[in-house]
Amino acid sequence: MKIGIDARLFNQTGVGRYTSNLIENLLKIDKNNNYVLFVRNEDFDQVKLKIKNLTRSTSSGQELKIIRVDIPWHSIKEQVYFSQILNNENLDLVHFPYFSVPISYNRPFIVTIHDLIIHHFPTGKASTHPSFIYMLKILGYKYVISRACKNAKKIIAVSKATKDEIVDHLKIPEDKISVIYEAADQQISNPKSQIANKSINTKYFLYVGNVYPHKNVEKLINAFEILLQYFPNAELIFAGKEDYFYKRLKNFVKKLGHEKNIKFSGYVPDEELSNLYKNAVALVVPSLMEGFGLPPLEAMSNMCLVLASDIKALKEICGEDALYFDPYDENDMAEKMKAAYLGEFDREIIERGFERSKEFSWRKMAKETLKIYKDAIR
Repeated sequence: MKIGIDARLFNQTGVGRYTSNLIENLLKIDKNNNYVLFVRNEDFDQVKLKIKNLTRSTSSGQELKIIRVDIPWHSIKEQVYFSQILNNENLDLVHFPYFSVPISYNRPFIVTIHDLIIHHFPTGKASTHPSFIYMLKILGYKYVISRACKNAKKIIAVSKATKDEIVDHLKIPEDKISVIYEAADQQISNPKSQIANKSINTKYFLYVGNVYPHKNVEKLINAFEILLQYFPNAELIFAGKEDYFYKRLKNFVKKLGHEKNIKFSGYVPDEELSNLYKNAVALVVPSLMEGFGLPPLEAMSNMCLVLASDIKALKEICGEDALYFDPYDENDMAEKMKAAYLGEFDREIIERGFERSKEFSWRKMAKETLKIYKDAIR
């Protein structure tokens, strides 16, 4: 087969990590199919170097082609021109690792859906457009994702929770959707990559990722305020790239007067992130909704205790190997944080979580995705 992969998000967080790991592992395991990668101009050299190193180490007979595509996602240009670029390659199958599929593309494709969070938690507060323009964009998003799922040969969902959302909201038959889990990157999950820094005296809780509305971080800060009544030296560290929502959260913390105890590290490279996990009292995940939940998996792979919302996706990933709380109840959240701070929990949870994290791998994800490619063509 000649398979195209939309890799325009290659160098982004989230979907970009999924896409780069998919490509890397497909090239390692698939000796039969040829691939065409569509990448943005600014990512071209990085992708080319990575592919060159991979083909050297795997000595695969695959044909590989990388095409520059100066087309942003979520754009009119994407809808008007991207189909033409794809059609020029005469592909047997295209994999869109993100819902943003050109509505005019009518050759065989599969799509990965990571979540339907925008159906529940719009992010209009971050938009610079007037509200009616933003509402038009939301309607456009819903149309594009619905059409993509209806026209796809197969759909990959990153969790059973996401699959249920697709069935419920987009009315897609269950047998068209396959659940294929993501994984933690080796440089984050390798226990030997960093040794826990025992010289750190301050006990801190860790939050990793963006702080969009569904992440429920203001409730986390309210719970942390309760904890400070018992442990005034405790700290809460937010690790994530600064954007509109992080700036707003910083202002919220400043008004509360907790700048001494609540800190913002900004973007953190993978190996430093590994060390943050290893030294934390616990990772706290207060989300109201998730598609998968990568930070909890990363934490478990670093033998870091996970405190998580009692929601479907997080329970699917963490199983019985986390301490759960009601995300709408800051007192319950604070109680779980207090138990973690004092060490009043079953320590075997951490060991079991570490073992559980080994069940998830990007190689396994690529093998299952390759099977989907073959099924889609058949």
